Amino acid sequence: MQKFEELKQLISETEKDVAAFYEKGNKAAGTRVRNAFQKAKVLASDIRKEVTEKKNAK
Repeated sequence: MQKFEELKQLISETEKDVAAFYEKGNKAAGTRVRNAFQKAKVLASDIRKEVTEKKNAK
């Protein structure tokens, strides 16, 4: 559950960079968005592994 909270926080923190990139064309914000979503991908993968382990343990 902790990793899920981390993922939600990461997405929330990235929102202003997404807006800056798409609305203002800020290239640096685009780089930050790409980095954030790479971290999100890793977190999502970790969550998926945890869910699978917990499901199979029952």
